[in-house]
Amino acid sequence: MQLDATTVSARRRAFRALHEGAGILVLPNAWDVISARIYEDAGFPAVATSSAALANAFGYPDGNAFDVDVHLEALERIARALDIPLSADVESGYAADSASLAAFVTRLAATGVAGYNLEDVRSEGELYPLDEAVQRVRAARAAAPDLFLNARTDVYLATIGPAESRFDATVERLRAFADAGADGVFVPGVMDGETIAKLAAAVRRPLNVLAGPKTPAAAELQRLGARRVSVGSAPMRRTLGVLREIAHELRDAGTFSYTREPSVPYDEANRLLRRR
Repeated sequence: MQLDATTVSARRRAFRALHEGAGILVLPNAWDVISARIYEDAGFPAVATSSAALANAFGYPDGNAFDVDVHLEALERIARALDIPLSADVESGYAADSASLAAFVTRLAATGVAGYNLEDVRSEGELYPLDEAVQRVRAARAAAPDLFLNARTDVYLATIGPAESRFDATVERLRAFADAGADGVFVPGVMDGETIAKLAAAVRRPLNVLAGPKTPAAAELQRLGARRVSVGSAPMRRTLGVLREIAHELRDAGTFSYTREPSVPYDEANRLLRRR
């Protein structure tokens, strides 16, 4: 059962408005229905997915290897389970050309998501040439103009080019993406405040950064000019770290100390999923 058009439209307007408010949008990344519901229950006004985390949860590695049909079905299931907007991380749109990308974005819009991240990565360590990347943003925008298109460049994350050239290369791409219709811009791999502030000032679109070990706190990111911070696959990988500790305890000691640690109670887990 898909969400009705009125609900989808309202969520898309609400998601767009979250980028225009006084405060920075802290956008947590989920990997299945219950992780998304945990975030919603905690009071977040919107949730995103992580492409890496969602792919891993379904048995795929990150890197455009996820089965497209499975991915879209999962997004629809998560969107339907929420009462708040969902943004999707869809890597490079599983498409080598603009026409195929537009077809994918049309299918993506039908899942009920409110927005999505679109990467400029063609293959590992390689970006689409700028003119082609711009054509892709333009085609994606035209395919679903009411979705919040967050155009991402991996110049920093993939360490493209000499270090001293990355800022200018990133700004060139972000400005071109904005001119092509991107609603927001995303630069993962940048954690120092000086660069974040310079990027935010250089591009007239809401800047999204990816949280990492050295990323300033949300309040400081807001002061620097960032409008959105997401967390990627880190929460899922931290959860897997806890699960691995449990596995090692069971294997090595045969004890059950994890049952005394904080957890979501059985009844509460069921309550989170009993809404639809």
